[in-house]
Amino acid sequence: MSGSVKINGYDIEKDFTKAIKKVGAIIENPDLYMYLSGYENLKLVANMYQGITKERIEEVVKLVKLENRIHDKVSKYSLGMRQRLGVAQAILNKPNLLILDEPTNGLDPEGIKEMRELLKELAQKEKMAIFISSHNLAEIETLCNKVCIIQNGEVIETTDITKVKREISPNYKIEVDNTKNIKEYIACPLEIKNNTQFTIEATKEQIPEIVKQLVQNHIKIYEVCEEQISLEDVFLKKTGGNTID
Repeated sequence: MSGSVKINGYDIEKDFTKAIKKVGAIIENPDLYMYLSGYENLKLVANMYQGITKERIEEVVKLVKLENRIHDKVSKYSLGMRQRLGVAQAILNKPNLLILDEPTNGLDPEGIKEMRELLKELAQKEKMAIFISSHNLAEIETLCNKVCIIQNGEVIETTDITKVKREISPNYKIEVDNTKNIKEYIACPLEIKNNTQFTIEATKEQIPEIVKQLVQNHIKIYEVCEEQISLEDVFLKKTGGNTID
């Protein structure tokens, strides 16, 4: 298995320094000095770059919404605030690519919402691409517009999320008065959920004929609805649902 990676046109093996010049990253948890204030942490990182002004530091503080707490010690910050400070560090040099590893890991619902809104705002205001590595597929689905599915170290799918979801045949949930003999009337693959509900794998065009068959066999129909396909469904379909030890 082999390949190459280019960032902004530069090969990371041949021109590593140029390739990562406009890249910001947080791997797992941000590296912070807990006994210093948030502002002092940002100043330390700013000193590693050329041309990071006081105005730029204040700008990123506002972007991550830490104006009211930036002069407090980081030890007094919540986990969500530390994550936002980490993002501020990563974007000080105005990168056009931000790489994040599990950015919402360990956050409470409020912290997850804040991080989600922050990343969307960065993509729009700072015009940066954001690359997120995560096992939280539900969160990825709300954040991203493209997905790359990797299995056993091999890329098996790279496409728009909406496009890859359309490739999966939809399931329809049907509620009837009794599912006892339902398999005798329907040719499509189906799964009986309980005494009154079952799901079928079918196209939209097949549904009228399925309904017709049920009515002709005196089955009362209470509901027919398409089940929403999640990114998790797509992942399991693409990978075969295999687990990796």
